[in-house]
Amino acid sequence: MVLGLPDTPIVNVLLIVVASGVVWVGSGWLEQAAERLAAYYGLPAVVQGSVVVAVGSSFPELASVVVAALAGVFEMGVGAVVGSAIFNVLVIPGLSGLAKDEPLEANRTVVYKEAQFYMISVSALVVTFALAVIYAPVPDTTLVGEVTRPLAMLPLLLYGLYLFIQWQDVSDHAAERVDVPVAREWGRLAASLLVILVAVHVLVGGLESLGRTFGVPEFLAGVTVLAAATSLPDTLVSVRSARADNGATSLGNVLGSNTFDLLVAVPVGVLIVGSVPIDFATAVPMLAALTAATVLLFTILRTDLSLTTVESYTLLATYALFVAWVVAETVGATSVIRGG
Repeated sequence: MVLGLPDTPIVNVLLIVVASGVVWVGSGWLEQAAERLAAYYGLPAVVQGSVVVAVGSSFPELASVVVAALAGVFEMGVGAVVGSAIFNVLVIPGLSGLAKDEPLEANRTVVYKEAQFYMISVSALVVTFALAVIYAPVPDTTLVGEVTRPLAMLPLLLYGLYLFIQWQDVSDHAAERVDVPVAREWGRLAASLLVILVAVHVLVGGLESLGRTFGVPEFLAGVTVLAAATSLPDTLVSVRSARADNGATSLGNVLGSNTFDLLVAVPVGVLIVGSVPIDFATAVPMLAALTAATVLLFTILRTDLSLTTVESYTLLATYALFVAWVVAETVGATSVIRGG
């Protein structure tokens, strides 16, 4: 039961739709505040997209992990992070590329620094899960390990390195600051984060109830519906940036959001609950799919440092194939994922 309402499929579907809409509204407030604060502090476009806007627009994923962990459905939260990461690198750039009549321009900073550091982030999470299987195996299981708080600190330390690199870029950048009511914008930012947190709480509760009713696995619900819903802020920010002819901010937001999701959102959930079991046989195939999606985006962006209409449709079609594969795994039509 969510918010004291009847626990029926219709009510839960309505709650999911309303909560998704509230996330969208909150993301609009967040985007405005983040952009104005970035202008006030004179941040470069890539740093604005990959850190300031990315961290803010990734708050729904962080909230989903925290809420799911506290509700005892951590697997749904992890599914939301992985699914959101795949959604981000395939759907958001695809929609951003289609939002313009001409190709969406990238640059070498986005392609080489942001994309490559993001691929390192994926590898770091795989290593963290592998260390859990090696040093904290769950008895009477195969390839299942406990990710403990010390292990969760490894990706967090790597994110600290990422912030240090971005800080170095800011220190070398000279930009004219824009005068804005900074206190009001920080207040708007805080209000938007609170709105998103409440909406995600309702969203997770509705999905959990629907999953129990129809027997939908938590991971599937997280990797599809919850992932798409929590990616709404990223979608809104990137598409609007693309329409404003700011491809660096649009694509930097996508990659920066994914880096934050993998290196911060999942570890924070572990820090809250103490330790969580991770099925390596389930996690690795999903992270392999994420790696393949990232390599595809990296290859497309490196070609002429732009994203064309045909390439945008290619990314969207690839995401459709990913969803079809996840459904096939769930119904038993394929058996690439060995866990569960």
